[in-house]
Amino acid sequence: MAAYVPVPWVSPLLYGAVLLGGLYYLAADLGVDGPGLLSWHTAGFVAGLAALAAVEAAGRRRRLPPVPLLLAQCVLTGAVVVLDASELSRVLFVLLPFTAYFALGRTAALVLGALCLAGPLTGRLLTTRDGYRDTEYVSDLLMLAVGLVLAISMAAVAVGEQRARREVQEYAARVAELSAATERNRLARDIHDSLGHHLTAISVQLEIASEFAALDPHAAGRAMTEARQSVKLALGDVRQSVRALREEAPRPALSATLAAWAREDGAGPRVSVAVTGEEGGYGTAALTALHRAAQEGLTNALRHARASEVSVDLRLADDGARLTVADDGRGFAPAETTTGFGLTGMRERVHLVAGSVDIDSAPGRGTRLTVLVPRGGDER
Repeated sequence: MAAYVPVPWVSPLLYGAVLLGGLYYLAADLGVDGPGLLSWHTAGFVAGLAALAAVEAAGRRRRLPPVPLLLAQCVLTGAVVVLDASELSRVLFVLLPFTAYFALGRTAALVLGALCLAGPLTGRLLTTRDGYRDTEYVSDLLMLAVGLVLAISMAAVAVGEQRARREVQEYAARVAELSAATERNRLARDIHDSLGHHLTAISVQLEIASEFAALDPHAAGRAMTEARQSVKLALGDVRQSVRALREEAPRPALSATLAAWAREDGAGPRVSVAVTGEEGGYGTAALTALHRAAQEGLTNALRHARASEVSVDLRLADDGARLTVADDGRGFAPAETTTGFGLTGMRERVHLVAGSVDIDSAPGRGTRLTVLVPRGGDER
């Protein structure tokens, strides 16, 4: 059982009450032939209570193991009860199972509580023939039993509350860890999908400019112009990502973004874009998933497929959206290819909005990427 912390104010309050009651009993001379206020009994009584308070404080600071702590409390409580002329200190027996519940658990507390009740009863029966007929003693014994039950019950409630608090804290820590992991994955997808796409385009344009520098300076110049434009777009995506970390990301204008990718002439692969339908009714997460999927398909076609023509077709219908990215490149075998981070991130985005991804490709016959996203889909 995990160590729990006893309620800190219970023991000092009880020690103080017993001390005041015992001293008042002696000062008012309520006993018959009892020790006086200034006597070694009284000094031992006060010293015993002080020792109990010190042991209690050491236990709260984890300076004593639980078993030696309980043994020390049992010995000191017995000494205080013997030295107390008022017999009020018997109430301190309720602290023993109370403390045991926090340190050793319910079973130990119940056993110790039974011993605290059986000890005085056995001593009374052994020293007095008709002790069981003493109504005052029986009443005191019943009050002790009630006190023990209440103390154990109070300890059980306190332990339950502390256990629940620990579980809530552990759950909150797990939620925070999962949230951090989710956010890391989201940022990784954003970086890969945005910067990766633009850097690929820049790399392709620079290669074209290098190859056509001598053969076709005009085509090389157009490639350099498109490379510079890709740099500007990359910087824009970086700024947008930084803004997204500070505030809610703006709703993407999907049709305008896709239309900017079209390239009908010039060096490099031909890219055609067709968008039909309205974006209304589609959540930000759904539009972002479609945007990133189209971007990943186009990036892979430019980077790996060596395609001469790429088509991006997006149809926004009343029931859902259908995105198709097809190229005439060299293709690949999806079943035999280890999925890269880009395709993994794309699938994660689409699945979060209850969509699906299908890749149809084979070596030598190009690649066709199909993404379906329901209308009104938002991130789950």
